[in-house]
Amino acid sequence: MSKNDKYRPNVAMIIVSPEYPKKKEVFIAQRNDLTDIWQFPQGGIDEGEEVQEALFREMEEEIGTDAAEIVAEFPEWISYDFPEKIAKKMKPYKGQTQRYFLMKLKEDAKINLATEHPEFIHYKFVDINKVLTYTAHFKKPVYETVINYFKKEGLL
Repeated sequence: MSKNDKYRPNVAMIIVSPEYPKKKEVFIAQRNDLTDIWQFPQGGIDEGEEVQEALFREMEEEIGTDAAEIVAEFPEWISYDFPEKIAKKMKPYKGQTQRYFLMKLKEDAKINLATEHPEFIHYKFVDINKVLTYTAHFKKPVYETVINYFKKEGLL
């Protein structure tokens, strides 16, 4: 990344159900602004905010709960560029640099997409091997890298 590149700091989460590790299904949600695009919850890190603080705040803001525990963390920042259409809306950023976490929902977690600023209209849990069939093309390389890492670690 050159000094001129602007990447928005971001947290992202692969959420597994309370039945993990017996079941290795992951949470994906359908965006309310893009037809048939599903993704992992993610969001920006505010100025002065710690990464894990942002993680739980974003989880609450996006899916209505922070009743989860961290299972693992991807060991480095990983970046992607926005498609041109999205980049215009996200100026001055050309993409995002993310910290990924594998999260397990607690038994009492209640998902509620009707948050203060809803980003998603539906959610489901899908087999980890089918996730990439639902996601946006520009996020697939990052998703694949992170998923493969957690698989190699024996976590997915």
